[in-house]
Amino acid sequence: MAASHILETYQSPTSPSVRRRRRKPNQQEIYIRRQWIATEIKVKLFINGTLSILAAFTLFKLLPYQFLQQEKLKEVTTQVQETERRVAVLRKDFSRSFDPHQVKQMMQENSSLTDPNKRQIYWK
Repeated sequence: MAASHILETYQSPTSPSVRRRRRKPNQQEIYIRRQWIATEIKVKLFINGTLSILAAFTLFKLLPYQFLQQEKLKEVTTQVQETERRVAVLRKDFSRSFDPHQVKQMMQENSSLTDPNKRQIYWK
């Protein structure tokens, strides 16, 4: 036996449990309930749409800042590469300065003195 009506049970302080049939909502109540649901959906859509537009606007305002930061990063990267090249050359020269076999050559490069065993040739 399938019951088509929903029964509610509640306990009264004076009497034992009583069963009542739940009343069926009329057409106007259904219409009002649906109107509230539709209004809630519209409000949610409006708020989410507004937030989406604000997020997109904010992203578009941040794009120039991001491009500027990328340019600065490229410039710094270029400077780092140039500095690394200079450091490599200076390290090579530094290690050459302390090589005992090249001391005479370094002294000649850094001063105007020449090796006493060598003579300067002047062309006329």
